[in-house]
Amino acid sequence: MSEPAPFHAAVADAPEGARAFWLTASDGVRLRAVSWEGGTRGTAVIFPGRTEYAEKYGPVAGRLRARGLSVLVIDWRGQGLSDRHASRPTLGHVEDFRDYQRDVAALMALEARLDLPGPRYLFAHSMGGCIGLRTLLERAEFCGAVFSAPMWHLQMRAATRELTSKVTQFANVMGLGTRLTPGANAQPTTMAIAFEGNPLTSDRATFDWMLAQITRHPELGLGGPSMQWTYAALEEMARLYVAPLPKVPVLTLLGTEETVVSTSVIRAQLDKMEAGELVLLEEARHEIFMEVPATLETAWRHIDDFLARVPLRRGAEARLSR
Repeated sequence: MSEPAPFHAAVADAPEGARAFWLTASDGVRLRAVSWEGGTRGTAVIFPGRTEYAEKYGPVAGRLRARGLSVLVIDWRGQGLSDRHASRPTLGHVEDFRDYQRDVAALMALEARLDLPGPRYLFAHSMGGCIGLRTLLERAEFCGAVFSAPMWHLQMRAATRELTSKVTQFANVMGLGTRLTPGANAQPTTMAIAFEGNPLTSDRATFDWMLAQITRHPELGLGGPSMQWTYAALEEMARLYVAPLPKVPVLTLLGTEETVVSTSVIRAQLDKMEAGELVLLEEARHEIFMEVPATLETAWRHIDDFLARVPLRRGAEARLSR
């Protein structure tokens, strides 16, 4: 079994029984994963967004455990307690978005060793939604997926997207790929913005809770993305936009006040899916799982309905595919 890793339970508002592990990806990068075991209904695998970490998903893990699911969550390379950029640890950096699939492979290998129950459901937020869409195309473990504001394109004009891609590509060619993307802030996100007008959540208590986590444990915080990360993200989103789409059932939660990711691309992708469903949440911002209680209750009602409708035969197929 993997070597134990730290988990800051005091700031996580998580259910008891968390176990944290160090994993090693195929290219030698050390990753952290956290599990909550003992579920009998299946397993939820959480793919967090950019800058996020396992402690932030403590409340989500609690709701999933209350529904009879085991839970597994990862800190992606470059964030949380996983290995970061050697000389600039607060820089959000990755060479290629394909590298995240190495992280997925290490996580699912841990899931197999823990012998967590099927069927398996993917829960993915923002950047995790980009990684998760690729995962659904290349792996067969999951019987269905719940996406929260998936990063299938960023909210920017097509001309701006093309210019940003060219500028960041040129910067990388010139050896400047580890420089901060212009306009990004080097400070951790919740430290760099005020609650008023923030794009993440309309819930003040949750915003303050997220800020308190990285204030108490600054090693969890992450600043803006590098130019290489930005270029790699734009390239991966462009590839996924023209790729065949997954056939497993997909539920996507999206706030009506979304300003980070492209709502039009999300709609277009879901329209092309064999079993894609969109739920719009009134007045919610980017981080659906960190929203006001009324929004959360609505979101989880839809998730409950989705979990009840996903064919169990897909879970059986996923187990046999191992």
